[in-house]
Amino acid sequence: MTKTEYLAIEAYMNEKMQDSAHDKHHVYRVLGGALDIANHETDVNMDVLIAACLIHDIGRDEQFKNPGTCHAKIGACMSYDYLVSCGWSTKKAQHVSDCISTHRFRSNSPPLSLEAKILFDSDKLEAAGLIGIARTLIYGGQTKEPLYIIDDNGKIVIDNGGADSVSFFQEYNFKLKNVYNAFYTDRAKKIAKGRQQAASNFYNCLHAEITGIYDISVERYLE
Repeated sequence: MTKTEYLAIEAYMNEKMQDSAHDKHHVYRVLGGALDIANHETDVNMDVLIAACLIHDIGRDEQFKNPGTCHAKIGACMSYDYLVSCGWSTKKAQHVSDCISTHRFRSNSPPLSLEAKILFDSDKLEAAGLIGIARTLIYGGQTKEPLYIIDDNGKIVIDNGGADSVSFFQEYNFKLKNVYNAFYTDRAKKIAKGRQQAASNFYNCLHAEITGIYDISVERYLE
């Protein structure tokens, strides 16, 4: 990939990235992580990998406007059209599109090519450790999700996550704590393992702080 090609794709990415949880810095971290992983693999198509990393989240704005849509699928179509318009072959553009369409954690379509697996892993590293927690909290604020929900027994709700997640604690227990088992490459597994304890400590400490507050009942002060 020439520097001119890179700068053009980068500029296109910057036009499409809107929210602070999925901004250009998220993209650059994913790209950097992917380059790190690629250095531990062989026969990686670097043009495809770099392009896929740069524009893997360009469908985010459409998903933000319509939560029922999948940013990976939308972004895959957008990336194909854009790269073909830039003179890329349909085969190469489709390879990038396939990488993007399978990079999402909540998907029944696993990544197949090496480049797709590297993108998937690098993007999932963004959900590991303290970066993952910080980004989840930011995104929850943007979508007006609460930090936690208290059930009828005065306990923090931690289950029923997934597509119906409505709080940070539910999202952590559905995705963040389970992401460590989702990696394909050895390099990503090693990096994720090194981040796991910090995330677990943060979650447990936060849970303890909030639980401790709710353990203090107001009933004793009421007549």
